[in-house]
Amino acid sequence: MAGVVFDGFGNSGQKKYPEPGHWLENGHCCSNTRINTETFKTPCGRNLYFCALFWHHHLIFNFFETMKFVSEKVIDATIDALEAYSDDQYEKEMELFAEAQPVIFAWLFSEEFELLNADEKGYLQYLSLIAWKSTIEVNGPLEAVSEQEIGEAEELNYEILEASTAKKFRDRLDPFFENTAQEDLLAFAEEAVLESEDDPESLVSKEGREPIFIALKTIVDVLTKGEDE
Repeated sequence: MAGVVFDGFGNSGQKKYPEPGHWLENGHCCSNTRINTETFKTPCGRNLYFCALFWHHHLIFNFFETMKFVSEKVIDATIDALEAYSDDQYEKEMELFAEAQPVIFAWLFSEEFELLNADEKGYLQYLSLIAWKSTIEVNGPLEAVSEQEIGEAEELNYEILEASTAKKFRDRLDPFFENTAQEDLLAFAEEAVLESEDDPESLVSKEGREPIFIALKTIVDVLTKGEDE
């Protein structure tokens, strides 16, 4: 996540790394490899130690920085590009999506979304394509996610939604924004189901808002897995 420094334990702003002396006193370096403490009694040895320590912290920081932020600008550019596509080009993009993320693609066409009408199903598939293309535009090719990952993420998202006591659906979505590394992707999902919530002729029905939002949130979670942990 841009602008946030983690300490290696999922927390920001508080360092929990042992002090350098901890490893020196116990004769261990950060990789738990036995070292000779006598080495660090010389300037050269101390320099080597602190270089190793810096590299250790650098690796931890990079681990949490691996997945880059997908901005609204990127999402809008993806939408503009898709809107300019011909039917054949759009179909090709869907094929690429299916090849890259077969489990997600099969899930979107599963019986789980049978309560959605035909327009809502097509809309969900279109929104999912936008989320995927925007993410790989910033982060490059992603590993294919598993059925288990989707199931666990979806279950957690429904738990969060059902725990909310807010009356309005828009307010019920607030908890999702409290701990997310991809706020713009989440805002995209929110706007997609609430943009015309007061319009009786809206593409997304009142009944369809919940499964469509949860599906999009789940897709964002599994594509950017590890960021909010």
